[in-house]
Amino acid sequence: MYITQETDYAIRIVYCLAKSGARRDARSISEEMCVSLRFALKILGKLAQGGLVSSFKGNRGGYELARSAKDISLKDVIDVVEGPWRLTRCADDSAACNRGAQATCAFRREMCRISQRINEELAAVDFEALAAKK
Repeated sequence: MYITQETDYAIRIVYCLAKSGARRDARSISEEMCVSLRFALKILGKLAQGGLVSSFKGNRGGYELARSAKDISLKDVIDVVEGPWRLTRCADDSAACNRGAQATCAFRREMCRISQRINEELAAVDFEALAAKK
């Protein structure tokens, strides 16, 4: 199981902004994080729409974190780019059970438990802590 490449790049972009602590232009972010400018702009748009990044126009324009790096987690970025993470479809949507056994299915209960644990771990990792690591 992997996160998508788009999510991987989004995490890199938020990390870049957290590490610099300043407003950055899209070109410098894309070059530093080895993401094409076009894809970086698409991702920055999603991150801005999701409330994680603020965008500014003009000569002093660019992008910066919309809130403290301490208040942005890996889970936040994944949720903005991919939507809520879950191990299986039925772990999030009981209507996805094609057997109609969502209330009694031991597999679903375990997948829900594991998904919740993974989400808790992702939520525990903030970008301030990541940016401080070498």
